[in-house]
Parts: sequence; C-alpha cells; structure tokens
Amino acid sequence: MLEIKGPDGGMGFFEQFLEQLPERAFRLGLRVVLAGLGFLAGMQLIRLARHILVKALHKSHVEDGAVHFIDSFVKFGMYFLLIVMIASGMGVDAASIIAILGSASVAVGLAIQGSLSNFAGGVLLLVLKPFMVGDYIKDGTGNEGTVESVDVFYTNLVTPDHKVVALPNGTLANGTITNFTRCKERRIDIPVGIAYEEDIRKARRVIEEMLREEEGVIREREILVFVDSLGESGVNLNVRCWAGQDDFWPVKWRLTEQVKYALDEAGIRIPYPQMDVHLDR
Repeated sequence: MLEIKGPDGGMGFFEQFLEQLPERAFRLGLRVVLAGLGFLAGMQLIRLARHILVKALHKSHVEDGAVHFIDSFVKFGMYFLLIVMIASGMGVDAASIIAILGSASVAVGLAIQGSLSNFAGGVLLLVLKPFMVGDYIKDGTGNEGTVESVDVFYTNLVTPDHKVVALPNGTLANGTITNFTRCKERRIDIPVGIAYEEDIRKARRVIEEMLREEEGVIREREILVFVDSLGESGVNLNVRCWAGQDDFWPVKWRLTEQVKYALDEAGIRIPYPQMDVHLDR
C-alpha cells in the first residue's frame, strides 16, 4: 500500500487532515449547536428585557408612540449585540467585526441614507410631537388615517376603510401634517342652497331653530347661518356650528339631513341646476 510521507518521513498533510477531520467536525458542530442555543436563549432574554422596559415606560406615563419607537430601537440594538457575541464565541474576533463595520460605514451610510433620514425623522416626530398614537392626521400628499404606531423608520396609519398606510418618517417630518384630533372641538360647515324666490331671513330662522334643538351642537359656541355667495341657480348659505371631536362626523351627517327636512317642512325650496333652451323658428 502506497503511503504519502512528508519530508521528514512522517505522515503527509492529507493523512493528517483526514485524521483530524472527525475531531474538527465535532468541534465545529458543537460550536454551531452552542451558538444556536445561545441565540435562542438570547432571544428570550431580549424579549424579557423589552417587556420590562415597556412596562417601566408605561408606568412613567411615556406616550405610546415613544414607547413603540424606543422598543423597536432597543430590539435592533440588542439583536446586533447578540450576533456579535455569538460570532465572538465561535472564534471570530469582535474587534475585527467592529473594524469591518467601521470601514464599511461610509458605503452603508450612502446606501441607506433614506433609512437614516427616516430614523432621524422618527426621532423628530417623537420629540416635537405633532401627533400621538390614536390621532387622526393627514399628510401633505393626501394620506390620512388614525396613527397606529411610530416605528423606527415608518409611521403606520389605519384609514377609515381599514387599510394600513406606512409613511416614511423622514418625509412625514419634513412635510405638512394636519392633526384633526388635537383640539377638543371642531367646526362644522354645511353649504345649503335656497331658491332666489325664497325669503333668506325665514330660511336662516328655520335652520337656527333646528340647530338649537340638536344635542350634538355645542351651544356655548357661536351658531351662524349666513349668505356665502349668490350662485347661478340660487342663494348659497353656509351653516356653521361646533361639535365635540368624537361627535364631529355623526353630528355633521345628522345636521345635513335635518337641514333638508327643516327647509322642506317650512316650504323653502332648494334649487337644482337648470338650463333654459330657446329655439328660434
């Protein structure tokens, strides 16, 4: 049988490798198993630490959006540390990992500059607080809904028809935000048209009496019925009153219907567009 020997007459490199292969494979497999167990244990510890952190933040009366943002940030940070620790335990030098990350930070920063902008935007939103979780907002591009959460990179809105819209924090922080929930009271404006032949004073009196009977209207605030413009088909009135934030839409819908009934009962006609066509013979 042919044997391959080294220069000193000993066992060759290939035979040494085959002889040490089972031991190396065992050590590698043991490290992989220990790394997996360490990762699972780390996951449970991270989950426990996040639970304690969130509970402590809630006890400190921290706003829900800030709690969610801090929890997301801590989650990413702790998982990063866990991965570095596991890689170090498998023989990878942690200093080398940090050095590699440092050298690649410029390229990574250019690649994820949008994400960094979103992260900075999330911090600004939490510090400046133009809205909170549960507020109904509208951004400069027309997206609107109830704020469900403020994550590290995105703010999630739930639309009235139950769609979830994820808005980048950077764009949201640098744009126009309309908050419909911040004030406790909200003004209602209802346009109403009456025919030119009708009495404006009578129409105003009928509508004002109807408004005073509506429970949802705030009586301490001013109630106005005024001529807004003179249209092509009739006189355009504007019905203006105030309602609570939570009652805004039900009161507005109810008043829009009640105005029509009140004018009908008073015999006041609401005009509709019409066109007179004259034919020359």
